[in-house]
Amino acid sequence: MRVLHLNVLSTMLCVKHTVKHMADAGGGSFVGMSSIAGHVTHPFFGAYTVGKAGLEEMMRNAADEYGRAKVRFNAIRPGFIETEVMEGLPREGEVVASYISQTPMHGLGQPEDIALAARFLLSEESRWITGQMISVDGGNFLRRGPDYSSSVTRMHKPEDVLPAQVS
Repeated sequence: MRVLHLNVLSTMLCVKHTVKHMADAGGGSFVGMSSIAGHVTHPFFGAYTVGKAGLEEMMRNAADEYGRAKVRFNAIRPGFIETEVMEGLPREGEVVASYISQTPMHGLGQPEDIALAARFLLSEESRWITGQMISVDGGNFLRRGPDYSSSVTRMHKPEDVLPAQVS
């Protein structure tokens, strides 16, 4: 439930409490922070995928509702970005390897990659862009998300989430 509050409810409250001010000011740009997990499967990644998909639909719906007030809504879909969140995943581990193998540009992104996309979406240079999800992931969206099954035992008992082996 915490992950849904963080990703959906908090964004919804930000929209609720900012959109009137933006409309009164003649327009503006709201950028949600989604993830590649919002649109491709991530085995054993749980509620995070649901939260990011919800955030994306919220951005599309808000773009439709508030476009006439010249308020734009978009989201960024980061791939694996080298931040403190990534510290829990061993760089030489299976999860990171599964991501890199599915990423045409091979490797991990940097925080600046996300900041530059956000700056663009907040600027007048993107004045005719709304309701869009911009993937900043080295091309990973062309494939599938990483496979978290090797790390599932850290979060759950294997017998609770993995089917029994069929012989």
